[in-house]
Amino acid sequence: MAERAKPIDFELTLKPFYQRASEAEERLSRLEAALNSKKGTGNEENLKVINDLQSKLEVANVELISEKEKAQMLVAENAKLQYRIIHLLRALKEADLKLEKATVHEQLQSMKLQGS
Repeated sequence: MAERAKPIDFELTLKPFYQRASEAEERLSRLEAALNSKKGTGNEENLKVINDLQSKLEVANVELISEKEKAQMLVAENAKLQYRIIHLLRALKEADLKLEKATVHEQLQSMKLQGS
């Protein structure tokens, strides 16, 4: 019959997003540690960097959620299409069998007419 499509590996697909989020979290914690250890000059600059990283992390998390939803929708659509393929193949086989029977029947009729 039809080959089954390979299922989508969500973890493999989403791995880059997890990695980016982890890296952003690590940078943020390092910056927070640096900020706490250097109370004094540069705090405003560090706060700007921290806020920038936090906003990038939020964007990455939103993107991750969006990609998960897209992947789930594609899995559902793929399952529907596989179901349709199975039934179309079954209908095609039935049509082929009917055509084959009709051809055999016509050949028999033709033989009878020639023999008469």
